[in-house]
Amino acid sequence: MAESTREQIANRLRTARDAAGLSQGQVAKLLNFHRPTISEIEAGRRKVSGEELAQFASLYGVSVEWLTSASGESDPSDDRILLAARELSKMKDQDLDHLLSLLQMLRKSKEPK
Repeated sequence: MAESTREQIANRLRTARDAAGLSQGQVAKLLNFHRPTISEIEAGRRKVSGEELAQFASLYGVSVEWLTSASGESDPSDDRILLAARELSKMKDQDLDHLLSLLQMLRKSKEPK
């Protein structure tokens, strides 16, 4: 059964918040909401206005279009990759090089011996 539009938006909001490294309480404080309101929105039990979507998008560093696009159009892992890429683009070159070295070590440790 397909997700409703509200559930799709709720999932994207939760994914974006997680990628931004924010708790529901932090988001509520930054956007002047009550924490249970964020919980209700992310559970798909509360509608989100266009103005609220714009606030979330700005806070999370994503577009309103991404938040509202149908989840069936992309694999959920693609969403995580796009959010990770956005975070990587903000890193200093030296930190990015260090991270790439760590990823190579992890990959080698997972190879069968």
